[in-house]
Amino acid sequence: MSNQSDLKTIGFTPFLYNANEAFFNVRAGIPIIDALSQSSDLLYLAKSFAEDAAYAKDTDRHAWAAHYLTVMGKALIDDVIQALLPRPARTKTESEEELPVSK
Repeated sequence: MSNQSDLKTIGFTPFLYNANEAFFNVRAGIPIIDALSQSSDLLYLAKSFAEDAAYAKDTDRHAWAAHYLTVMGKALIDDVIQALLPRPARTKTESEEELPVSK
């Protein structure tokens, strides 16, 4: 496994969809410690907005703010997890297996 300080986001994880099409993706190349720190901040704010939403019955803006912050925080964590998982070994495809061995 790589040195964890060298690990970066892979930029795979999409978030905020419309008709099965992602509006945004996590950017590749962000150090995972920074991604996790940002995710912690986003989720802390989401928690605060969710608490506000529980008491503010005249508007849903706090609930929607909590929703979007949670989606962004989760995407960051999911992308970090992908960066931490070991990559599976590549296997030959059927067409590659049928190729003659060059001498």
